[in-house]
Amino acid sequence: MAVMDIVTLPDPILRKQSLPVERVDDDLRRLLDNMLETMYKAPGIGLAGIQVGVDRRIFVMDTSREENAPICMINPQIILQSEELNTHEEGCLSIPEYYAEVDRPKLVTMKFLDRFGKEQQLELDGLDATCAQHEFDHLNGALFIDYISKLRRDRVIKKFTKLAKQKDKSVL
Repeated sequence: MAVMDIVTLPDPILRKQSLPVERVDDDLRRLLDNMLETMYKAPGIGLAGIQVGVDRRIFVMDTSREENAPICMINPQIILQSEELNTHEEGCLSIPEYYAEVDRPKLVTMKFLDRFGKEQQLELDGLDATCAQHEFDHLNGALFIDYISKLRRDRVIKKFTKLAKQKDKSVL
């Protein structure tokens, strides 16, 4: 397995709509394994394909403290979500060291293909539901900062744009 580079704000790929996976095969399973290794090393609890530069509708997650309950979702769909909301402080590997409270449905039911191409359905609640919705948003080009005020979002984008320009200058 290999650790992959994580794409960070303001890279425009993060706003790209991911494409459906056409075939579940060994190459895709290797990618999912690499994504899990990358996520654990970061450390994080979720990682979408687009965050490692792969514009396919895939994400991995593991909210267990022991890092022993990975879930891989291929072509996921949210088929049901509760009206009741939950508030969690969210962060993102693509927006390092920035956190904000976000309201999302407390319960979601997801339909997806697992790493072997078998259709699955999973009801998630609490942190699992929040994580799955956060990663699902990535597949649609959305970020958790889209849920905060425009003023705060603009500040975050400005900060990361400035950091990226500084990093580009240091490379030259």
